[in-house]
Amino acid sequence: METVVETSKGKLKGTNEWGLSVFRGIPFARPPVGDLRFRAPQPLEPWEGVRDATSFGPTAMQIPNEALESLFGRRRERPPMDEDCLYLNVWTPAADGAQRPVMVWIHGGGFTIGTGSEPLYYGTALASRDVVVVTLNYRLGALGFLYVPDFVGADDVFCTNFGMLDQVAALEWVRDEIAAFGGDPGNVTIFGESAGAMSIVTLMASPLATNLFRRVVLQSGAAHNALTTDQAEANAAAFAEALDMKELTAGRLRSMPAAEILEAQVRMDASDRERAQEGRLHGLRFQPVVDGRFLSEMPIDAIRRGCSRDVPVLIGTTAEEAKLFAAMWPGLARISDDEAARRIGWLVSPDGDTERGRAMLQVYRDARAARSEAIGTFEVFLATQTDHMFRIPADRLAEAQAAHLRQVFAYRFDWRSPIANGALGACHALDLPFVFGTHRLVPAFAGEGPDADTLATTVGDAWVAFARTGDPSTDALHWPAFDAGRRNTMILDRECRVEELPRETERRCWDGIIA
Repeated sequence: METVVETSKGKLKGTNEWGLSVFRGIPFARPPVGDLRFRAPQPLEPWEGVRDATSFGPTAMQIPNEALESLFGRRRERPPMDEDCLYLNVWTPAADGAQRPVMVWIHGGGFTIGTGSEPLYYGTALASRDVVVVTLNYRLGALGFLYVPDFVGADDVFCTNFGMLDQVAALEWVRDEIAAFGGDPGNVTIFGESAGAMSIVTLMASPLATNLFRRVVLQSGAAHNALTTDQAEANAAAFAEALDMKELTAGRLRSMPAAEILEAQVRMDASDRERAQEGRLHGLRFQPVVDGRFLSEMPIDAIRRGCSRDVPVLIGTTAEEAKLFAAMWPGLARISDDEAARRIGWLVSPDGDTERGRAMLQVYRDARAARSEAIGTFEVFLATQTDHMFRIPADRLAEAQAAHLRQVFAYRFDWRSPIANGALGACHALDLPFVFGTHRLVPAFAGEGPDADTLATTVGDAWVAFARTGDPSTDALHWPAFDAGRRNTMILDRECRVEELPRETERRCWDGIIA
């Protein structure tokens, strides 16, 4: 069976699946190719007749990560990649004008990989709870986030943040078109993980996204991820070196084959892996930039100032985020106390103070011992990495937003992956299949059985409840709001529970280090 919906640009034909209407590969901007490369997304031209929306559009240009693809059980054949990538997908109970809550998903992947058509993100289970689910693509890597002042011209005001501008264009499409798909454009929740969550906070801080959403869910990503123009310029210089160019110019970058841009990213990645192994690389090469146009200040500063004071927030992390990345660091399992102290020293001071690193390592070890948790160097070191990259920034954002409104809710996802005899633990991205109810697609990674099914139901219900009302409480969960005094945090596991001041000793270690 088919469903046809009429949008302002033309008619779209979708399919009926599992009691839902599904529309794939809907364009939301003109293809950013040729002279439109490194430019803000441009409005679509209307089309004649009925456009087929039964197949996903191409993914954004990227360097595939085979290790993650294997872990997440992706299709054997990768979907096609193309610069013509600005497409979104809709799952809806019916295209009937019923004004349902809308949940817009922004995928993660370090701003360099990922797609809204990933099977893990299929909206079937969430949309079956009577909401409309939208997933989308945006430009990645250099094509989405390279900073080049020369991009600004007579008709162009942006020299970076093109991937962020794509997200704004997708949200504008939702505002203008989602009513025809049975959604309420006045009740939009954007949710995302990792770089997707970082993107959402950037949208919260940008005047260009004002009034495009009502609530946000931030999974393993917060408000400390943006580059200054000095940092972005340094990255651009490294990219020019990888291209063997003395200086980046708009004309050359818009005319070269996209494959050459990806090859330069590969060369940068190789260099960055070496620096990361030495503990000297912190942060992402390609990410949002405080450019004075899309973003005027660091997102955390804007949040503290109250830029989104009326936006309810659901935010959290997994318990052992860093274990996913540790699997990609050869030899890290044998890390010594001295090496761990050295690496932590680079996190806690600009000059790499090993003694401060050693002191933090000991504080973590003592706190974990008091809770009867593993205290080997590898486990303790990874706990510091999890906190530095994810938990402490999330806590800072929750506290900042809670100063403006009560509807801030925190969680920690403690369910452990069974893969590799449990070596990944409650790692980064493990929450994804439980949010979407797609855990049965990846049983080796997510686990299986009645407990897994129950947790997926619990989490999915909470996310939808938040999208519907601004409160994730359900019949199964009484979820208190977060405040700076108690720091109430919902622990999502086989038995869900609320903890006050979770891992408080370790949290205090970062006072004065992460603002």
